[in-house]
Amino acid sequence: MIRIQTEHARPFIAPEILPMIEPRVTRANKTLIERSGAGAEFLGWLDLALKPDGQLISNIEEVAERIRTEADVLVCIGIGGSYLGADAMIQASRPYFGAGGPEILFAGHHMSGRYHEELLSYLRGKSVFVNVISKSGTTLEPALAFRFIRSFMEENFDDAHQRIIATTDAKRGALFQLATEKGYTRFVIPDDVGGRFSVITPVGLLPLAVAGVDISAFVSGFTSAATAHHEGTSTTANQYAALRWGLLASGYSTELLATFEPRLTRIGAWWQQLFGESEGKEGKGILPVSVQYSTDLHSLGQYVQQGQRNLMETFLMVDDDLGSLTVTHQAEDLDGLNYLANTPMSHINRQAYLGTLQAHHDGGVPTITITLPDLRPQSLGSLLYMFEHAVAVGGYMLDVNPFDQPGVEDYKREMFRLLGKTA
Repeated sequence: MIRIQTEHARPFIAPEILPMIEPRVTRANKTLIERSGAGAEFLGWLDLALKPDGQLISNIEEVAERIRTEADVLVCIGIGGSYLGADAMIQASRPYFGAGGPEILFAGHHMSGRYHEELLSYLRGKSVFVNVISKSGTTLEPALAFRFIRSFMEENFDDAHQRIIATTDAKRGALFQLATEKGYTRFVIPDDVGGRFSVITPVGLLPLAVAGVDISAFVSGFTSAATAHHEGTSTTANQYAALRWGLLASGYSTELLATFEPRLTRIGAWWQQLFGESEGKEGKGILPVSVQYSTDLHSLGQYVQQGQRNLMETFLMVDDDLGSLTVTHQAEDLDGLNYLANTPMSHINRQAYLGTLQAHHDGGVPTITITLPDLRPQSLGSLLYMFEHAVAVGGYMLDVNPFDQPGVEDYKREMFRLLGKTA
């Protein structure tokens, strides 16, 4: 069960704000549950959470098993929500080294020519499958990558059309049309699910299954968290949303999501998009920034401790990191670490968290701690649902639509103007 600790955050909320929080979060949660707010047409992820499609999961597992059997590499092409959820879960679920099975590589999430050139070179001589993920098929970054990679596949594999899986719209769009013409295996991105909420769809589930993640367990965790929040037996997401709103109203406008477990680093990148795109509009919202401790304590620690006091911090912790390494005793003790002999590394990491928590609290940073029981797929599924529920409630608390992203189009318009696009 995911836990949230709030005692190091509530004292930082201005006294005049405190009475406003409970009625506001209750109203926002009701708006989400009753689907009566802005963007309600994009709540398909709630349906998938509460009533998962067992047949779809079986179909995904069947395709994934073929890829796992035949592929050296799966290239996933997508940007934003079309890759961040899968990337996050794969890093969180797989061993650091020697994971086995196909190598999972990502493309189309930036426009580095050098990266894609080296990727194509790396793929030569390998058994390659491709999962291209885009509702439209015309988003610039993945569309460019797919141009290069499709040409590579057609030049190198007689059965290229059987090695390319398109995850796209059910009925329309450039990628849908191409997939239909070429005979690609297709999975559907539901019309009522936005990209940053799509990890529970084939967008996330197919790459996860290829990576060897138990997607049934992941979906089960997602579903159990959704059910608990809808039935009111869990309020973790609402507590998190309420604290964030109260702290923002009290002047804390930037949030650091800090983890002491490197396997959760990409969860931070996924969280960053989820909250940034959902809340950052109409001059509102909290700036989400993901950091990985203790690494970033040696780069940003000084600022967090003594910089501008507009920061709040959420620690994402794990009770059991599934590791067992302990410190050994050395006769010479040149590094002075024999006092830690026989101490598990997990305990040392825990004390680093507790020390950082206290130091940052003393330095004027409100802190929240969210703790997972372990790094198994079910626990991770519950975590991702909790964040999705929290950002929906948080958006409604801010009186914004949590499910659109109108500002994203502004940079695209200027970019296409500079590139000379005429239509």
